[in-house]
Amino acid sequence: MHRQDRAPIPLWPLPLSIALLFLAAAHVAYALSVHGGHVPACVPYWEGCVSISRAARHGLGNHLFRLLVIPCAVLHALVWWLSAKWLRGGVAMLVLGILSALALAVYATFLGTQGEVYQFLRRYGVVVYFGFGYIAQLALMRRAHRAQALPAPTLAVMSSLCLVMLALGIGNVLAGAVVDDPDAKDRWENILEWWLGLLMVGWHVALAWGWRRQSLAVRLFDTGTQ
Repeated sequence: MHRQDRAPIPLWPLPLSIALLFLAAAHVAYALSVHGGHVPACVPYWEGCVSISRAARHGLGNHLFRLLVIPCAVLHALVWWLSAKWLRGGVAMLVLGILSALALAVYATFLGTQGEVYQFLRRYGVVVYFGFGYIAQLALMRRAHRAQALPAPTLAVMSSLCLVMLALGIGNVLAGAVVDDPDAKDRWENILEWWLGLLMVGWHVALAWGWRRQSLAVRLFDTGTQ
């Protein structure tokens, strides 16, 4: 078969796979950690008894989390690279997206290790992943809006998710400044972390929906998307 005869490959499963892998990694790892007696059982979105990091730090849950999240980080990088091709530019978006993906991979790789290095990588890995990823998302939406590359309803959903993520980030800062009880502060930070992760998943689902609506696809050996 000649190269030009190859069928185009739809791109929407890539961001959808990111969402599904991240959801499975966090929740299945937490269930395994509860079953192994490593963490308490609760509804972390409401009770905040455990962070995502702690939920995936022990035993089999840790191995499964790494197994799913490291490929997820690779898919993150691929989605940002394809987005730059699709939108025909956006160097800052691409660099921030790649750094976010790299931070996620480093975080997952060292999750469960001990010592000051782990604490540093865990804290700043999460910050860089969410922070740089969030800015890259804003850049993507801005370029897509200008180029009319996504349907208006899709952009509206993505923008709403980003606004809620911003509100949660501000809430996290306020909780750290206002709440004096360390246990209560930890609970609030855990709750916000779970919801922020869920909203990040939702954003990738919305991107997948938009790419599917636009029939975005790529041919093997081709240099761009169609």
